[in-house]
Amino acid sequence: MHTVLITNGDVDHMSGLIGLREMQAVRVLATAEILSLIEQNPIFGVLNRSVVSFEAIRLEEPFELVPGVRATVFAVPGKVPLYLEGETVVTDLVGEQTVGVEIEGSQGERLYYIPGCARLTPALKARIAGADAVMFDGTLYDDDEMIRQGVGVKTGARMGHMAMGGSDGTVQAFKDVAVKRRVFVHINNTNPALREGSPERRTVEAAGWEVGYDGMELQL
Repeated sequence: MHTVLITNGDVDHMSGLIGLREMQAVRVLATAEILSLIEQNPIFGVLNRSVVSFEAIRLEEPFELVPGVRATVFAVPGKVPLYLEGETVVTDLVGEQTVGVEIEGSQGERLYYIPGCARLTPALKARIAGADAVMFDGTLYDDDEMIRQGVGVKTGARMGHMAMGGSDGTVQAFKDVAVKRRVFVHINNTNPALREGSPERRTVEAAGWEVGYDGMELQL
């Protein structure tokens, strides 16, 4: 049986589950808060419960992700999904709605998967220090790039994401964090760092970052 771990309740994090409806045996793991969003939406009723199981995982409690590999989810600053926003939006909530994942290999290797994050807090810095790899939120390069390109009206900060560049961006924030390998993931199609040879791509690579791509695999 395959395992799917969901770290956020946004549409782009959960909609892929619908493609698993053709009687595929899947174990779906998520926090209770995220699972409740699945249960409340009737479209996920297409998933056949005889072959698809849903299991709630708790923050800071290790669990077996796959045989021989342990994982722990932990809260990172983020926000509720767009479809649950009210009049007042808090973009750096800390709770079950946005989580990172610590994955520990059989020899003690540590990989962190954090596809959504509004702020790199001192506690998060301390947690990931010394990791073998970190896969981190790379949604936008500039905070206002979607507005400048005419494809949106929100900044990255408003959407609960750090920008790669800028004085308060991810590249700068990670300068003093000891991580062996750092990879940007969850990259928006407006992000110029996706283009090989672009100034933005050269900047992040010069800072020791890799830009993730479809099918990319990391081995611990």
